[in-house]
Amino acid sequence: MGCCSVTQRHTGVDEVGPDEIELLELSGDNAGLWSLGETRLQLSVRTSRDEPPPPPPPPRYPSMRHLEQQVVLWGRSRDELHHRIYSHQPIREWEGQPAHMYGEIIHSSLVSLCNPYTQETREHFLVLFYFHLLILSLDQPRQDFVYEGILPLSGLSLDAVSMVPKTSHSPHMFKISGPMMDSKVFICSNSVELQKWMQHIEDRRYKSMAQPMSPSHCALSYLLPCDEHWKREELNKYLLQAPIWQWEGSPIQHMGQPGYISIVHVTKTQRQGAQERLMVLFPQDVLLLSVDNKRLNIRYEGRLPRFSIKAVERSASPGRLEFELIGELVEPLQVSCTCVEDYRHWMFQLQQPDRNSHVAVSHTAPPIMPKVQRSGKESQKAMLTADRCDIYGRS
Repeated sequence: MGCCSVTQRHTGVDEVGPDEIELLELSGDNAGLWSLGETRLQLSVRTSRDEPPPPPPPPRYPSMRHLEQQVVLWGRSRDELHHRIYSHQPIREWEGQPAHMYGEIIHSSLVSLCNPYTQETREHFLVLFYFHLLILSLDQPRQDFVYEGILPLSGLSLDAVSMVPKTSHSPHMFKISGPMMDSKVFICSNSVELQKWMQHIEDRRYKSMAQPMSPSHCALSYLLPCDEHWKREELNKYLLQAPIWQWEGSPIQHMGQPGYISIVHVTKTQRQGAQERLMVLFPQDVLLLSVDNKRLNIRYEGRLPRFSIKAVERSASPGRLEFELIGELVEPLQVSCTCVEDYRHWMFQLQQPDRNSHVAVSHTAPPIMPKVQRSGKESQKAMLTADRCDIYGRS
């Protein structure tokens, strides 16, 4: 017979480990004797036979780092394509601030842009920044990008698009639209990619409208001062999409296309002093806006009817680029420009003829025509024409 010595250090069978049990075999084959460890093994085997097998482990998805290293386009990985966008070598036809000024790239992928009229598709590379969506077309022979445009997310609407009948397009499509742009329909390669774009764009749109942006994420801070042509163009687009505080009257989109924009300093009274304003020329109005110190928000300050005001030059000094806006129902405003180009443009656009002055019109006879041989009818017609010109004061 054998002797079993058990050293108990814990209470309960589940708390006893194999180091807690010592089994001393003196002789024989231990017939009829079982150790506590062996009993647990038998119970475990019996229980495993009664229960169903455990489910297989979930599939392992590739990590974000692995996805960035996968070949996406032209034999380059996603990470390499991002480096190309951020590089100092400009992308062809690029406009505006450098790409790195828009912040980190949240998501990017190869998509197809669908023409809603011809149903033709072209491959594009779509890049999502913090608050902007960059659209790049592909130059396949050069294996490089071509700039197509960048859109602020705060002014976009996003919708999933169902597959159009009688078309061979993929059903994984989404559409973006805005107040001053044509709708664009993008086709993704699969449903997973579609869900990624829908989720990322909606998330960034919500954050762009819900949280205040820092100067590094706000396009307005890079567009001011608008001292270059491309800045003026982008600022005009920005005003038609960005929210304007304390706006009054019809929406800015109903005012037409902006014709000119510049920063000026406006003085109403000597006590108030000069105040910086953003002056925008529309077909029927002159719009005045103010910008906060951080260059993040725009506020409405008023509008003037364009054809009821007149710009009058008040200073002949070459260094003072000033003029005065006057009108019948408008308090005079002294406007100071920051450069000669702005001054000349505003003076040209707002120098309306004086409607109050009545200049005497000389009712002189028309010039005497050279004497030629005329028939009776021609002479009579010429006399009637001369009489009419004399009556209406026209030459």
